[in-house]
Amino acid sequence: MNNKGQALTEYLLIVVLISFIVVGLVNVFGGYLQDKMTEFSCNILGHEYKAGEKPGTAECVSEYER
Repeated sequence: MNNKGQALTEYLLIVVLISFIVVGLVNVFGGYLQDKMTEFSCNILGHEYKAGEKPGTAECVSEYER
C-alpha cells in the first residue's frame, strides 16, 4: 500500500492549523506588538514615545512637534 499521500495530507493539515493559530495570535496581540516596536524605534531615534488610546495607535513625537 502507498501511504505517502496520507502522510502528506497530515503534514498539510498540521501546517494549516499552525497558520490559523499564528494569524489568530497576531490579530489578538498585533496592536500591542506594534506599540512595542514603535516604542523601540522612538528610543533609537531619540524621540518621545506617546501612547495611544487603543493598542496599535502609539506614535513618536519629535522635539519639533512638542
